[in-house]
Amino acid sequence: MIEPPIFPSLNLPNQVIPEPLGLPQPILSVPTADVPAYEPMVGPPEILVPPVGVPREGEEGPEKEKPKQENPLPEVRKINIPWTEVEIPVPREEIVATAATTAAVSVVATLTATTMFNQLVKILKPVLMQAVKRIQKKLNGSSKTEEPSV
Repeated sequence: MIEPPIFPSLNLPNQVIPEPLGLPQPILSVPTADVPAYEPMVGPPEILVPPVGVPREGEEGPEKEKPKQENPLPEVRKINIPWTEVEIPVPREEIVATAATTAAVSVVATLTATTMFNQLVKILKPVLMQAVKRIQKKLNGSSKTEEPSV
């Protein structure tokens, strides 16, 4: 028979767990709620009249179907989605092309202006720093100037 392997182990002392602190019990009152109440309105039924266009109870009013609106704007077409009763308004091609072109031009202009501004900052920063140092040197009469942190 083979003896089982003996793994290295560590004998730890028994753990002593301290008693819990005696904290006072919180005193909480039981929450209460105000139950809403309804007081019925008392009035003779002959006086109560429904608003105009609303049928009386027990009567059926003439049900009117919503007439389909004609296209109010001639430049907007409506596309029917198959197997549904949903119509989506779609503008004419010229309007979509104009909007897309305007968006593309504005993005290109913004990116170009940002790149140009960053290049100008790189070029003009050392020039302006030299000018500031010379002005400070003339005003203070000393050559020690602090550079602003960037």
